[in-house]
Order: sequence, then structure tokens, then C-alpha cells
Amino acid sequence: MLGLQQCHGQSSQVHCLFKRPGNDCLVCLSLLVAGSRVKPQLSSHPAMISHHIICSLRSSVRCWAHRAVLKAAPQASDLSGWRWYSAPSRGGGTGMEELLARVVAPLPTYETRDKTPPPPESNSAEFMHFYKTLDWEHKLTLLRKLSQDFGVDHKSVSELALKLLDAQLRDLATILQVEDRLRYSLTPRYKQLLKHISRVEGGVKFLVDLRADVMELMSSKPSESPHIRDLNGTLKSLLSEWFSVGLLRLERITWQSPCEILQKISQYEAVHPVRNWTDIKRRVGPYRRCYAFTHAAMPGEPLVVLHVALTEDISDNIQSIVREFATLDSEEDVNKINAAIFYSISSTQAGLQGVELGNYLIKRVVRELQSEFPHLAQFSSLSPIPGFSSWLQSLLSQYRKEGRATDLLSEQEWREVEQATDSAPGSTALEALRKLIATSEWVRSERLVRVLEPVLMRLCAWYLYGEKRRGYALNPVANFHLQNGATMWRLNWHADTSPRGVANSCGIMVNYRYFLNETPKNSALYMQNKVIAASEQVLGLVSQFQKNSKL
Repeated sequence: MLGLQQCHGQSSQVHCLFKRPGNDCLVCLSLLVAGSRVKPQLSSHPAMISHHIICSLRSSVRCWAHRAVLKAAPQASDLSGWRWYSAPSRGGGTGMEELLARVVAPLPTYETRDKTPPPPESNSAEFMHFYKTLDWEHKLTLLRKLSQDFGVDHKSVSELALKLLDAQLRDLATILQVEDRLRYSLTPRYKQLLKHISRVEGGVKFLVDLRADVMELMSSKPSESPHIRDLNGTLKSLLSEWFSVGLLRLERITWQSPCEILQKISQYEAVHPVRNWTDIKRRVGPYRRCYAFTHAAMPGEPLVVLHVALTEDISDNIQSIVREFATLDSEEDVNKINAAIFYSISSTQAGLQGVELGNYLIKRVVRELQSEFPHLAQFSSLSPIPGFSSWLQSLLSQYRKEGRATDLLSEQEWREVEQATDSAPGSTALEALRKLIATSEWVRSERLVRVLEPVLMRLCAWYLYGEKRRGYALNPVANFHLQNGATMWRLNWHADTSPRGVANSCGIMVNYRYFLNETPKNSALYMQNKVIAASEQVLGLVSQFQKNSKL
């Protein structure tokens, strides 16, 4: 039906003006009621609805709004501070409620929206100070009250939705004005407070941290109120505007950078931990580059950090990059710089999750490196594979439970595993293999390392290429680079021999190659058609997995 197409993006001509994130729109609900009786048609103006369905829509929306009130009435006594219009409770309010009532200004009327003077900065400062003094449980209480009691005026939205239906037979100017009023009425009341906080010193950083708290609340309690999810969406939308790429500054971090910046770069490194000052000096020294995005509203705070190694060839292991001491005091020889390897990218602010930064940073860094080294033509990541070992453990447990122990390896491979582990055929050998991988004990046996290399390489290739979530790569690092248009180019055995690397991905790493002429096409194919660009090596390993695993 038309209404469902509007909400779910299946119509390129019509856009739903009624939908709020996480909720069905009023028109769609009314169409569900009227759908069996009415066949909607489009007129020349996208917002106009043909005359013969307006009556059904109008009565259905009124009926929906009336039912919502009646349905909520019996539950009102169970909800602390519940109001149809999101307003704080008045009787016996706590200090928290009194503060919110004072600092969250009412949404100005549509007519006065551009004429209302801003509240004093002290309101924003008071809210920030109060929030910072709260313990975790009281922060959660405040976030719930803020999102529920100071959100959207649902009654006003319902009334304007009815007015928009009534206006469909009037002139275009009237329709557009009612649409604009409806759009404005969908503004949560607390959004004004968030905007005012962003204008005071330290306000943007406060909101970034506030969203991190909101996201932690959502992850720890998935059944949390939809009001919290709406607050998260509002914060993300605002932060995406404030941290758009045009407002970010690209900085190269060197040994001459301020000590505080170098220390934060070390602390924020999430992929390959920095061990000491000598280590960080090497990572910003010769044959290395370190870049970060910063923002004027958060001085001294790197937002996302990219580490690059300048090498002769595309690196196949991390040891040569992060443990190479020979480059510490050497002079760079331009003739030895043929490839740029992105070996670590870290987002430093949890509250900016979902805000596009890493993708733009890689593109900016490529331009910087091409400017510095015009002959440079090879760009690739050397990426970890978080989640592979845990996925493999689950797969082995599943095959054992289903009695398919022999399906993952060839007969010859199972015989070698049985001999190396001194175990009986079947599920016993599979359990021995599972325990070896779980404890990383297999790396101590040259025989097991030789036997397991082809097995783990093809399993890892399938994990990266074949395991999907909603049609996209399950592995988050793979998904990131594939969205950027990279090619899944090469899997590398014994690429990270650190205890962490062996535990997380059995020591395997992967190169995502950036062929600059192909990245736009690859990105579009992946995002629109869910097609992964992969090399012959990767596709060959995937084929071996499918053959040996009897898929």
C-alpha cells in the first residue's frame, strides 16, 4: 500500500511526513484500517492525496488518536510522571524534576520560533554540572525523564496531521505551510536544550559523552523505552551535522606534536596497543605517518586516528610494522616508498559511533600522501579480524552437536589432527581441536601449525566473505572497508603472532586493497547490491571451504 511504501522507502516519489523514528506513521496506520476499502492514488503533488480517500484517512486518524488515549489511560497510573503531552510531573517534584522543568524551555510556537530569545547560558551550565555529579543509576533516571517527559507533543502532531489531510484539496501554498508546521511540531522539546548546550564551552564534548551514556543504556537494556532510542537518534543527528567533514581539521601527528596529544594517541590506540614512549616515537617517525581528525569545539581531542606505514611492498604481517626498530633514527629513502599501509584506525569517542569519520579520514589521507609522494600508487590496509576465533568456536560446537564432525576437514586432515592430538576419530577429535584453538596451544606445535594452516585459512575466508548480517559482511572491519570501496585482497597466515592476535583471529590478518579507480564502483555494488569485491586468492579459499565443508 502507499502508506507502507512511504515509510519504508519503497517509493521514490513520495516521502512520509508523519513518521517518527521507531514508530509507525499516522497515515500508514490509517491506511491499514482503510486499506481493504480504499485504493490510493497519487496526484501531481507528492504531498497531495486524492479526494476519494481523504474521508477514510481523516476518520481513521481521529480513531487512531482516540484509541491511543483510551489505551494509555489504564496504564497511566503505572507510569511515573506520564503525560499525553511530555511534561514533568508537578506534584512533589524531586530536585531532578525541578531542574528539568527549569532548564528545558517550552518549544516556542510556530509563529515565534525565530523570535524567541535563547535561554541564559547558566541553564545549560547548570544542567551539565548537575548531570556530571550524578552516579550511573541517577544518570539513567535523568535520561529517562528527559526523553519521556520533554519529548514531542503528540497531541499537537495528531491535530496537525488531521489539518494536513483537510488541506489536501486546497492550494499548494497552504499544503506546504501545514507540512512545515507539522515538521516543526515533530521537534522534541529537549532538542532546544541540546542545541543550547552545544554553544557553551565544553558543551559539544559533553553531548558526545552524553550520547555514549545513552548508547550504553540501550546496549545494557535492549528493552529500554522507545523514548531513549528517540533521544539517541536526535543526538546522532545533531552530532552528524556538527561533525560533518567540512568542519573537521586533518592534523599530522609527529614527535614534535604536543605531549598531551601524543599521550592521547597512545591511550586511544585500540588495534595494536602502544607499549612505551619509544614505541609511539617509532609510530610517528620515519616511514610512518599518523593522522587525526580534530574539531574546533573539542580542542586537543583527536576524534579518529589513522596510522600508516610507508613500505616497499604491501605488508603481510604486523610484526614488521610495529616491532621494527631499524627505522627509528633513519632517513627516509623515497625510492623505498611504494605502498601505504593503513594498519590501525581508531575512533576515540564512543558517542560518535555511527557518525561517518573513518571513511573520510582515509580519503583525506590518501590525498595527502599522493601530494607528498606523487609516485605512490599502492594503498592497502593490514587489518585484524576480530570475532573470527569466537565464530569458529561456535561453528565447531554446532558441528559437534549436529553430529557433523567430519564435514569441516578432509579425511587426510582429520587423520593428521587425530595423530597430533592423540585423539579418537569423530567428535573426540573435533573437541580436541576446539580446545586447542580456544587455548592457542596449537601454535606451539609445528606439526599442528602446518596441518591447520589450510583449514583455518579457508574457514577465515568464509567468515569474511560468506558470513553475513542483513546481506552485509558480518565482520565489522570487513564491512567498514567494503563500504569504502576496498577489495578483499589477501589473507595472511602468521600475520599477527602476538597473544592477542592468535586469540582473536588465529594469527591471521587481511589486506583490503584500495584500487582508487575502482573504489566508487565497488562501494556502490556493495552498498546497493551487497556484492563483495574479492581477489582470486580469497575466492579460491572460499571455494575450498564450500567443497570441504560439504555446503
